[in-house]
Amino acid sequence: MAEANQGLAPASAEAAATAPITPVLAQREEQPAGPQAAGAPDVATWVVAGAIAAILLVFVYAFLKKRRQRRAELEERGVAKRRELEEKRRVGEIAPPPAGPEEVAAPRRKVEELRPLTEAELAAKQAAEEARKAADQAEAARLEAKRLIEEAKEARDAEAHRRAEDAREAARRAREEAEALQAKAEEEERRLKQEEEERKKAEYRDKRARETEERERRKAEAEEARRLAEEEKRLKALEEEAARRRAEEEERRRIEAEAGKTLAEGLSKTRGGFIAGLNAFFGRNKVLDESTLGELEEVLFSADIGVKTAMNLLEFAREKVRAKDLADPEKLKDAIREEVRKIVSLKDAAADVSAHKPYVIMVVGVNGSGKTTTIGKLAAKLTAQGKKVLLAAGDTFRAAATEQLEVWGKRAGAEVVRGKEGSDPGAVIFDALKKGQADGCDVVIADTAGRLHTKAPLMEELRRVRRVMDKALPGSPHETLLVLDSTNGQNAIAQAREFHAALQVTGLVLTKLDGTAKGGVIIGICDELKVPVRYVGIGESVGDLRPFDPQEFVEALFD
Repeated sequence: MAEANQGLAPASAEAAATAPITPVLAQREEQPAGPQAAGAPDVATWVVAGAIAAILLVFVYAFLKKRRQRRAELEERGVAKRRELEEKRRVGEIAPPPAGPEEVAAPRRKVEELRPLTEAELAAKQAAEEARKAADQAEAARLEAKRLIEEAKEARDAEAHRRAEDAREAARRAREEAEALQAKAEEEERRLKQEEEERKKAEYRDKRARETEERERRKAEAEEARRLAEEEKRLKALEEEAARRRAEEEERRRIEAEAGKTLAEGLSKTRGGFIAGLNAFFGRNKVLDESTLGELEEVLFSADIGVKTAMNLLEFAREKVRAKDLADPEKLKDAIREEVRKIVSLKDAAADVSAHKPYVIMVVGVNGSGKTTTIGKLAAKLTAQGKKVLLAAGDTFRAAATEQLEVWGKRAGAEVVRGKEGSDPGAVIFDALKKGQADGCDVVIADTAGRLHTKAPLMEELRRVRRVMDKALPGSPHETLLVLDSTNGQNAIAQAREFHAALQVTGLVLTKLDGTAKGGVIIGICDELKVPVRYVGIGESVGDLRPFDPQEFVEALFD
């Protein structure tokens, strides 16, 4: 009964496995294709395939489980049978097999082949056959399910292909419509863009026009403002020029009011000595010969014109007398007068303070020669000419020297740069030059401490100050003025010689000519050093510092 059930089990399993497939597939075929037909297999197809696979797995699992149970029963029967045989062999019912395996191997195989199958072996064979049939049925069911699935897939693929074609056609039409719409939109966009560009161009042109108009307006306003500024500047310059001229005129009038003396009046004492002696010599109507020239020699050597100059003039007179050119004493006097004019009329050009800016003047001399007073008067003259003057108080050793220069600076309208008492004069002058350069001054006048020309260390200090000035402003000083006291006579010539050797003096100032009969020292200095006289002082006022004119000097001296 059990075996009959086992024989029916595969058929029932096969029927159970195959029974649901046909109606499901038929039902599946009757169902309309869903929206997924154009793509991958739908969910229902996978559900059917999964159900078939699950049924097959259940069937195979039941078959294998039954087979394992049957095999276990057969093994238990075999074990019992072997035990029974072993027991019989042990008690002698069955003879033991031959000792050699080879001798009994062949007969045993024949016996096994001819021996009828036992119940267990029959059951095993039947089970194997049933298993094979079940496997064949399962394979047939699988192949049928596969065929049905493939047919369903082909149907779906065909439907999907059709729908894909429809979709492609619809997509093509949609694409064409979209392209047409896009082309229309692009055309509209180009039109709008062109209109926008035209609008922007119009706005840009309007903006440029407005900017150009605004620029022209501002330019016109700037031109008008510049013109007004220039006009205002011109009017201001005219006012300043008028004020400067008024100030110059007032200063000129003040100087003229203060001048008082003429050069002839200032040289009255000199004329009363040197020229009086010449007039006395030439007024005797003597015959000019070697004996009378001895008297002329005494007159010349007593005139403080210097030994060298006196010898030169005497030799000049001898030559004229020997040549019989000037037998008349009055003519000889005129010849000597002309020779003196030639001596003092040096070819060196007068100082031009406008040649440099600032024009730097270094003033040197011995103690008491009148340097500070000369600087003050010179500053007053220059400011009266409209020059901006700066004074450097380089005399830091003499008590009250700086205060005296400040009094003159205030009077002349010139600023004074000073240092502490006893400070380095080179540093003070250096600062003054830098300030004059920065402030745009026209003239810088540097005062120095008085010193004896015989003191070599003091003269070396002047050379050092000169080097400092050149370092502060290359090329300065542009003028080195030596102030000499005319009352020193021939000693002034010695001073000029030493200062000129140390500093290369470029101009001379002879002071106190109105208070001495030794004004002839000018002739000696010009003859020996060939340094031009720039100014002569003939009084205390500013106007008494007069520019030296050789022709005026000779006329004032001899007339």
